[in-house]
Amino acid sequence: MTLAEIRALVPEDLRSLDEIIRARMTSAVPLVDQVAGHIIAGGGKRLRPLMVLLAARACGASGASGGAHVEAAALIEFIHTATLLHDDVVDGSSLRRGRYTANHIFGNQASVLVGDFVYSRAFQMMAQLASQPVMEIMANATNMIAEGEVLQLMNAHDPQTTEQRYLEVIHRKTAKLFEAGAEIAAVLGGSSPAVRSALACYGRHLGTAYQLVDDVLDYRSNPQERGKNLGEDLAEGKPTLPLIHALKNGSPQQQAIIRRAIEQGGGDGLASVVAAIDSTGGLDYTAALASAQREQALAALDALPPSPFRQGLAALAHFAVSHTV
Repeated sequence: MTLAEIRALVPEDLRSLDEIIRARMTSAVPLVDQVAGHIIAGGGKRLRPLMVLLAARACGASGASGGAHVEAAALIEFIHTATLLHDDVVDGSSLRRGRYTANHIFGNQASVLVGDFVYSRAFQMMAQLASQPVMEIMANATNMIAEGEVLQLMNAHDPQTTEQRYLEVIHRKTAKLFEAGAEIAAVLGGSSPAVRSALACYGRHLGTAYQLVDDVLDYRSNPQERGKNLGEDLAEGKPTLPLIHALKNGSPQQQAIIRRAIEQGGGDGLASVVAAIDSTGGLDYTAALASAQREQALAALDALPPSPFRQGLAALAHFAVSHTV
């Protein structure tokens, strides 16, 4: 099932989602509107809100247009958008999805402050849902995401970063929002604690698989199609799993090259680093771990009754591992 076919399972929800995002992103402050307009125009796959919509429908959420599950999907996208605005400032990024980033166009100050606006707007939307479980899930998740950002900063330029430390970062920084989104979908669908737990598990493994593949694509993708330059993580001194694996299994000469590249950052020596990753099987090792995460996500869906929406969630897990952009 293609991403377009998955999206076709919830067309009305997606239309409502787009309307809600546009409406909630508006502000009386002109600069906020300008930056928000740039973000919306950037598009994106919106995998996280799509997952929320499918999960909520799989749990029996009402099909009414613009229901609580659509509002929940929008707030998940808002949290994600706020983290991207902040990430691009921290990383000094100038390109995302083939377009200049907000910080490149409007400056770091505007990008951080509008990120704060988007973040706080998400909490306004949570409050309107009037669900204590949703508030608790999202409060815990956003706190953990912030910790993940700090952990990633601590790992930057550190060639001693272990696989365990790396996995802890992507659990907090990426997978936690998928996990929270899937769980609040179960809450809004009136599901049992067992189903809530199963969907949280699904989201966690889905998000982990997606990030692992994204780290593979940082060294094996078409920059024009992906909208990002190859080796961006390396340029920022981020020791992702392909690098960690190559550093552990490479020759002394390869280890020295990778260690220096992580410590210094920048794009110098990318070809040598990629050659070391290839010769040690770093990309295949990372992709295999992503596939294992996908299988755990699929197993978690056994807690749901059969439905087209459950099939869509399964297809989303397969997409997370097979996507190339």
